[in-house]
Amino acid sequence: MLPFVNLGTDTDQQYFGDAITDDITTDLSRLADMVVISRNTAFTYRNKPIDTKQIGRELSVRYVLEGSVRRSGNQVRVNAQLVDAETDTHLWAERFEGDTADLFALQDEITARIAVALNLELIGAEAARRSEHPDALDLLLRARATAIRPATPEIRAERIAILERALAIDPGSIEAQSWLANALGGRVAANMTETPEARGQLLRAQGRFAEAIPEYETVLALDRNWVNAYFGLGQSKLHTGAIEETIPLVERAIRLSPRDPELGVWFNEIGVAHLLQSNTEGSITWFQRARNAIPAHSKFRSYLAAAYALRGDGERAAAELAEARRLSPDDRYSSLARLRTVYYGSPKHNALREATYFAGLRKAGMPEE
Repeated sequence: MLPFVNLGTDTDQQYFGDAITDDITTDLSRLADMVVISRNTAFTYRNKPIDTKQIGRELSVRYVLEGSVRRSGNQVRVNAQLVDAETDTHLWAERFEGDTADLFALQDEITARIAVALNLELIGAEAARRSEHPDALDLLLRARATAIRPATPEIRAERIAILERALAIDPGSIEAQSWLANALGGRVAANMTETPEARGQLLRAQGRFAEAIPEYETVLALDRNWVNAYFGLGQSKLHTGAIEETIPLVERAIRLSPRDPELGVWFNEIGVAHLLQSNTEGSITWFQRARNAIPAHSKFRSYLAAAYALRGDGERAAAELAEARRLSPDDRYSSLARLRTVYYGSPKHNALREATYFAGLRKAGMPEE
């Protein structure tokens, strides 16, 4: 992590670039399997010609993050580039801009977005450089790399297969076990599995959103950049009835990782929050974005069907409901009674869902039994 260069005319503004460099160094060091050269060593390269390959050799690093800061009045622009130290190839670049009215908030926002983006980019880059004869760690990286691709049924199946191979090589790998458990649970939650036994295991753990809230809050206190924790906390708030707190939390996840493969899931959750608050038009916008992000997700289609029906657009509602049924691996969309068996939440959440989502599906043509 090289010191960010101050491109402004005011040399006194170098402190802002140094602060961002410090924060990114700290945040990157929190990432799993990440070794980051200390600040003191990195700052010895300040104001020197940059030879990425030489830095890679001297420090034994695979990647170099460099960037610049330019301030003009109340505006600040930060450029960041990730470079492969072996080939001197640019792997990723991004520009961040903002108002300095709240300098600390801006600094936090830029730092967090860079750290989240790099986590995704580095996983993909590491997986791509592996050999044709992978060991357990190699397979684990390959599995993690699938997480930056759209979460289709095929991608989920591929991730699970890779993790199972990793466990076959190293049965004691806690990280592989954790990732596999997450992959299996995620596939069930997304209604992309045909295994009733797996669905039953998930049902046993349902209805514990209130208990999950302090756990997610603890995670975020330790790592402010864990985007999935923001979504999980927002979802837990939704299911416990604190709907007004859901949208800001999920929007935070979207701001931190605007190209995340889980964007469709996040879009849908914001749509649900709008729908439960009877903002039908607002929900349709988000449900459409969710559907466009992951067209094979049956749940998104069902919510869109309900919202269209509530708006009075029966033809579109019927078409989306038909797609939900076609894409679902089970018969949950055959009737409202069947669908109720797979949904859960607080009494407040359940009542709002009945008055909106289920009412819309009823108008779309879903029978009671």
